[in-house]
Amino acid sequence: MSREGGGAGGVVMRILLFFVFLAGLANAGTASAADRFKVLVVMSYEEDNPWVKDISEGIGRVLGDTSDVTTFHLNTKLNRPGGPEKAREAHELFQRLKPDGVIAADDDAQEMFVVPYLRDQVRTPVMFCGVNAAAEKYGYPSSNVSGILERAHARESLSFIKQMLPNIRSVCFLTHNVPAGLALRAQVEAEKGTYPAKVAAFHLVGTLGELEGLAGGLRKDCDALLVDSLEGVLDSDSRPMRGADVIGVIRGLYDGPLLGGNRYQVEQGAWAAVVKTGKEQGETSADMLLKAMRGMPVADIPVTRNGKGQRIINVTAIESHKISLRPIILKGATLIRQQP
Repeated sequence: MSREGGGAGGVVMRILLFFVFLAGLANAGTASAADRFKVLVVMSYEEDNPWVKDISEGIGRVLGDTSDVTTFHLNTKLNRPGGPEKAREAHELFQRLKPDGVIAADDDAQEMFVVPYLRDQVRTPVMFCGVNAAAEKYGYPSSNVSGILERAHARESLSFIKQMLPNIRSVCFLTHNVPAGLALRAQVEAEKGTYPAKVAAFHLVGTLGELEGLAGGLRKDCDALLVDSLEGVLDSDSRPMRGADVIGVIRGLYDGPLLGGNRYQVEQGAWAAVVKTGKEQGETSADMLLKAMRGMPVADIPVTRNGKGQRIINVTAIESHKISLRPIILKGATLIRQQP
């Protein structure tokens, strides 16, 4: 009898222990969810912008295992005048979400969102990425803001194209007349003495008409043309154009060597480039934010800049212009086919 009673008691005890185990699992799951960081990402541009997609991928690689990420888009490439109202909505989301950290991508997010609402006004750490202007323009670094600057690999791109076409002597630059374009102009002005080709002109355009008006000068003055930040140029009906459509127009106006600042511009028709990557911007800013959310003072996280360059060749364009490439040029380069 005593053995039977002990056996029944043992069964009951095992059942109780089983439920204690289940409760422990539930509590562990709850604790794990509670330990995840909440991160708000504010993108300057629209969701399907290739640069935005790259940044998002980089952020996800770093924060995917530790954080719940909420993303808000200011859509300033398509509607820059509406940016401040979208930034106000982003701030309302920030107040509701109460995130542990914020990532703000590209210059418009700094000017319209971080500076008016967050810089030195909250304790929440904020990391910027994709900023073309000098950090000082936005008062960075500040008590709660640091991040990674974006700089074009213009010198490297020119050296790369001259390996393919040694006779290039002059280069022109063409970009949209927006903060990113103005920042690139400032970078080129500061660096041009180190370039392997003379900078013949830097063109900022806001409309299709302005772009078409450059055709004669581009053909006459530019042995090569480097383009960047073209999304949002207004067409003849004052509607913002996609970057791919702007490059299509440029290819109809200028048949010489065309360089891009980003991989997607090479995919859209530029011949080659040493490109900066949104993935590097996203990964770096996310890593910096993770350190801050884990307790490192923002003051101990210095502002940095991108350093990785990726050589890209549009073999469709190279073949169409009957250019032969030496093996040394192809070594280590990424070869892509132009998108239809």
